[in-house]
Amino acid sequence: MSKSTLALIAAGSAAAVPTSTLPNLPPITGAPAPQPLPTPVSQPVSSNLPLAPVNPSGVLKYGLTPPIPDTNITPSHLSSYNRMTRNPHWVAEHFTPQSLSQNNASRRNSVFYEDTTVPPMFRAKLHDYFRSGYDRGHQTPAADAKWSQDAMDSTFVLSNMCPQVGDGFNRDYWAHFEDFCRNLTKHYPSIRVVTGPLYLPKQHPDGKWRVTYEVIGNPPNVAVPTHFYKVIYGEDHLSNPGCKVALGAFVLPNTEIPNRKSLRDFEVPLEAVERASGLIFADKLPMERRKRLCTEVNCEVLVREFDKAKQQGNALNAGQKPAAQIAQESRRW
Repeated sequence: MSKSTLALIAAGSAAAVPTSTLPNLPPITGAPAPQPLPTPVSQPVSSNLPLAPVNPSGVLKYGLTPPIPDTNITPSHLSSYNRMTRNPHWVAEHFTPQSLSQNNASRRNSVFYEDTTVPPMFRAKLHDYFRSGYDRGHQTPAADAKWSQDAMDSTFVLSNMCPQVGDGFNRDYWAHFEDFCRNLTKHYPSIRVVTGPLYLPKQHPDGKWRVTYEVIGNPPNVAVPTHFYKVIYGEDHLSNPGCKVALGAFVLPNTEIPNRKSLRDFEVPLEAVERASGLIFADKLPMERRKRLCTEVNCEVLVREFDKAKQQGNALNAGQKPAAQIAQESRRW
């Protein structure tokens, strides 16, 4: 991620923020307190005011549906779907040392399938990814849902996917990052992660900023994100509603990343993710309960050189369970 791009998304910052300074940022303070809504001012009633000659709201009698964030609740995750990009807005998951210790599922029995809760004209399709050059990148990883086959199957729905660069990212650095999140259960009894795509502007040679991204499918259907974010919540207690929570926010480019790259280089203020995504995180979490994740744990990925042949076999997902059967089962969720 370039310094200028980071500066653009950093909340309240008008100057470039070198990524090398990120590890030394002060503790995350969260989003500013919501400002009260302005009090509506009533217009004086006057019999001399002319009657408006137009009625813009009259179009509503024909129907005009605003953007719908399709919410999907599955055994493994909660998500909000973006009908315009055919990617999720965000995907939230929860895991614990106990949930990760169970091994009641195999991804060999899972297959990718379309989300039939989304209307067909707004749905990501299986054929959109065919020969696209991109992986179907899990936002909630299958490895986080081994506690049941139903849970693991639910991670393979396309509304939990985004196009991700394969070699060097989805199958490498991003996978190491997912391992980092799971390893946080050695420090916290409860981990929550919100993951999603970003479409960030880039400064061009003429000095202007533009958002450009590829769209895959034939016809073009699914947007390819420029970046991905993760917001991590490390809860000090599994059931205490007043426990301390360690927060960490990270933004990674959707491109090959050398495994030697420090994860701290991708740490950003929480407000930067909010500014870039249009979402507000942890606004109900009081400041006195917040901690900064990377001051409590070593924010570095543990690099494991995965077996490429095994990865490719997993990518093919030649499962035994038909996608239609999994889609049928998903209606129970």
